[in-house]
Amino acid sequence: MPTIHLAHSPDADDAFMFYALAEGRIATGDRHYVHQLADIETLNQRALRGELDVTAVSFHAYAYLADRYALLPHGASVGDRYGPRLVAREPAPADPQTSTRDRRIAVPGKLTTAFLVLRLYQPDFEPVPVPFDEIEDAVLSGAVDAGLLIHEGQLTYQQRGLHLWVDLGEWWFGETGLPLPLGGNAIRRALGPELMRAVSRDLKASISYGLEHREDALRYAQRFARGLDPTTTDRFVGMYVNDFTLDYGDRGRRAVATLLERGARAGLLPPARLSFVDEPGTPRPARC
Repeated sequence: MPTIHLAHSPDADDAFMFYALAEGRIATGDRHYVHQLADIETLNQRALRGELDVTAVSFHAYAYLADRYALLPHGASVGDRYGPRLVAREPAPADPQTSTRDRRIAVPGKLTTAFLVLRLYQPDFEPVPVPFDEIEDAVLSGAVDAGLLIHEGQLTYQQRGLHLWVDLGEWWFGETGLPLPLGGNAIRRALGPELMRAVSRDLKASISYGLEHREDALRYAQRFARGLDPTTTDRFVGMYVNDFTLDYGDRGRRAVATLLERGARAGLLPPARLSFVDEPGTPRPARC
């Protein structure tokens, strides 16, 4: 019986996706999954060390992992005209992009896609790595000039008196006409094609089950919502468990390729071999 170490973040959207797998709601044949939870930057670092069979990763980090990991075609977190948000204590200036230059900005990790996109937006700032759930406090205390919010902070910053300077998902759409791919699920190539495809089918089944049993999956996800009320949890899950999550589709794959290409062109990433785990005979773009 293959034991597969599967890692994801302790967030409501990931919990929703993995609900059926974690709670034994779907059949997985002889495959046994051991779930491990950690924040996304920790998972990025663990994937770099090759410690995990299947893991959620930032697309930024994937550029450094592509030789050892392939992307599963299910489980992506993609923002369609929304994404990480840059916030500050003061209202947004007339030109936030220029005003961001030379600022001390709290970021949730230097391998996060949020950090990569902020550098594409404005390359000249001083990044201050801060745990994602402490960024609002860092901004409010004056330890930094601004903060880059991921996860539920994107919905709650106004309650703490912070002001939006830029939504990077909206900015990215204006630049490319594409949604902003933030994270996906990667699998070690060393597991072999047959097992990789079986895991891919399990993950798709888990997401489908959650979507078909939304109330049950949301109740499970609420355990990971870090104080959000059920209505806000539902809204947050709806942002990042969407049509792209069940399958990237051509538009989603093109968005990932565009992100990696632009990052490499800006000198922020190495060129990456982008490939997905697909069933035999599936005609898909596999390289960028």
